[in-house]
Amino acid sequence: MTTTVPAPADAPPERVPAKRNHSKQGRTFGFHLLAGGLSILWLLPIVLVITTSVRSFSDIASNGLGSLPHSFDLGSFGEAWGVGGGGHAMLNSLIVTIPTVLLSLLLASAAAFALSRFQIPFRRTIILIMLSGNLLPPQILLVPVSKLSELLGIYDTLTALIIVQVGFGLGFYTFVLQGFMRSIPDEIQQAALIDGAGPITIFWRIILPMTRPALAALGALAFTWTFNDLLWSITVLRTETVMPVTPALLGLQGQYVSNWNVIAAGSVIAAVPTVAVFLRFQKHFISGLAIGAIK
Repeated sequence: MTTTVPAPADAPPERVPAKRNHSKQGRTFGFHLLAGGLSILWLLPIVLVITTSVRSFSDIASNGLGSLPHSFDLGSFGEAWGVGGGGHAMLNSLIVTIPTVLLSLLLASAAAFALSRFQIPFRRTIILIMLSGNLLPPQILLVPVSKLSELLGIYDTLTALIIVQVGFGLGFYTFVLQGFMRSIPDEIQQAALIDGAGPITIFWRIILPMTRPALAALGALAFTWTFNDLLWSITVLRTETVMPVTPALLGLQGQYVSNWNVIAAGSVIAAVPTVAVFLRFQKHFISGLAIGAIK
């Protein structure tokens, strides 16, 4: 006679102690409270600038700059764009920024391809020299750069500013891209060589498309850095008609000393292109940073 042993009942789930649960909830609440407070502090100046830009001058003069808005007026944007020279300065910034970003990424990607995919003598030394140039404080190079641009006959031209921006950003972009390209498997390049592809074909049709996330991330950063640059603009430029938008804001502040609504409108106009570029390449930018962090 066989005896049937009843199956053991499922053990009840282990309960989390109430003290531990409350402690975890407290840490989560504290983190959210701190993050929310920092977000408010970060957004407060932006909200103040946008609010000031849509207020009338009489409202600011009678109620104060920090008071709640009592009017809504978009005329300050037209004044900052037209009379204040914001439109012409914006065009100068785009003329400088777009060629700078394209040239920087093209030259940096070509240099990174050579340094990462071929056995070049003193490769690490070359990379360290290119990177060390970005560690120098730019303030000590202002006078040499200004004098060199005068000797070359390109001082006070947008061409001089493009050359300076490309030169000082090339080392950093090359350093980032060569690290990304080194992570690409060698088997891909070897298969292309077996199929008869040359170095230019491998670079242009294989390696460069695979580096698209890193190029997008660097492109967004390069656009922001170049478009918002002030130091090199006032170093190699002198005439107001060739000034980009960031140094033009200084002239706008001197022209409209007490018209805070016009100055704020000019700041909002100057921020629109960089925000638009970031929103356009946000997906690629985040994926490029994530891939770079993993590799």
